[in-house]
Amino acid sequence: MKTLTLKSIILIITLQFFSSIANGQEFLSPVQWQEDLRFLQKTVHSDFPFLFKKVEKEAWDATVEKLYTQIPYLEEHEIKVGLTRMVSFFEYGHTQIPFSTVSDKGVLPINLYHFKDGIYVEGTTKENSGILGAKLLKVGEFAVDQALEMVRPVVPVENESYFKAYGLRFLTVPTVLHAQGVIPEYSEQITLTFEKEGKPMEYTLSTIPREDLSVGYGLTIPNADWVSAREEVSTPLYLKQLNESYFHFEYLPESKTLYARQSSVFDHEKETIKDFYKRLFEFIDNNEINKLIYDVRLNGGGNNYNNKQFIQGIMARPEINTQGKFFFIIGRRTFSACQNLTNEIENYTNAIMLGEPTAENKNFYGDAKKVTLPNSKINAYLSFAWWQDKPQWENADATVPHFPKELTFDEYRTNQDPVMDFALENDFEDYLVNPMDHFRQLFMAGEMEQLKTDAARILNDSLYAHIPFKQEFKQTGQNMLAQGANEGALFLYSMFTEYYPEDPEMWEGLGKAYKALGQDKEAETAFAKAAALSNKQ
Repeated sequence: MKTLTLKSIILIITLQFFSSIANGQEFLSPVQWQEDLRFLQKTVHSDFPFLFKKVEKEAWDATVEKLYTQIPYLEEHEIKVGLTRMVSFFEYGHTQIPFSTVSDKGVLPINLYHFKDGIYVEGTTKENSGILGAKLLKVGEFAVDQALEMVRPVVPVENESYFKAYGLRFLTVPTVLHAQGVIPEYSEQITLTFEKEGKPMEYTLSTIPREDLSVGYGLTIPNADWVSAREEVSTPLYLKQLNESYFHFEYLPESKTLYARQSSVFDHEKETIKDFYKRLFEFIDNNEINKLIYDVRLNGGGNNYNNKQFIQGIMARPEINTQGKFFFIIGRRTFSACQNLTNEIENYTNAIMLGEPTAENKNFYGDAKKVTLPNSKINAYLSFAWWQDKPQWENADATVPHFPKELTFDEYRTNQDPVMDFALENDFEDYLVNPMDHFRQLFMAGEMEQLKTDAARILNDSLYAHIPFKQEFKQTGQNMLAQGANEGALFLYSMFTEYYPEDPEMWEGLGKAYKALGQDKEAETAFAKAAALSNKQ
């Protein structure tokens, strides 16, 4: 932000005024922008106070006041980005100022995708095909990870998966890059640093109108102007007929597997969701099905009242609703009404979940109301409906799959699908889908030696490496102590200190259990061990 002379300010305002007149837009003064901000603030406090669930009112108001004082010194696009930050502050994906508001001056002609091994150019225009498939290293002078953190406040980030799915596009918007300090001056030409074939290279891209993008479900749609990094010699099942219908299923006779993709919870113009379900279950009833793989990894939601028929259909078919036969693929675009569907699948079926964590909190605010700011006419969408499919103590940032699988760039480029391969190649009938539940059952049954044996084996099995056992164990131990179940806590903490001998919290818990049982000498030894480990950290 530069200090401007009075003459410079008058010149800038004059130029902005005549530019706005030329574009048929009304020029807004700083006071009018401040009025819009105050209107937003008052509306939130009066009509949407329940949105202060993840954030404190005082923190949000302080951020509003900071923007209010900055407005006279900001350019119009910086103010729009600032207002967007205010709404994104609540961290609910439905609560937002639309992406179109901050990208109205143009976007870079690339489509980025965050693969397991980095962020790559998944698609671009033919004239920029030299960077197709390149790995993004820097935006301007900032490493890509730093640039992402800088634009993150503008994104209505529900969780990490939501940011992976929707946050990357903000890196392609020069107005956002400038407002968030990624580039020092606003420009329609942005220099990025890539790596391709092992060599770094700088490349400058110029903006295009947002409407000229060719992207659907976060992936490039090739056409006369756009090219995709994915080889078009074949199409994996999850992308088949993707742009023709929301619904698709296909039978794999060799394995007697039925694969079904549902990419929306709305009706499609070619087929209602009710008719799709009817057609799907008729096929299941008239064919031998060893596995049903139901894929909602690209499903961004719709009308969650449409979920009922599918849940009823699965529950009415116990031969399918069995561990090892029913698989449910979720991902970073599983959102909104499809999160409701995922919750219901988790509550009422025996599905094994594969893929990536969902983009939505398990319980969340959705169904936004449009609030139009009086001067700028910018639309803010503020959520009002609380959807709670899970008890509050079971709420979480996302639904995490039992067995996570994420695409590498090369797997995507060559049309591989490790999620499908995992489901097809393994026999899951004897798999422990939820090891923590297994541990609890053994503990409750008093089968302590089996518990120790199974825990030691599972903790060393790479199949379960994604499960945060240490955090789960710590919480279990704390709960036991809080409930006064001191003998059980002593057994568990004795086991936990074997698995995590360098963790001071485990030794602290062991000391508390000894202390509660009156074994002061042993408690003193455990506390001393905890203190020594804490001092080493």
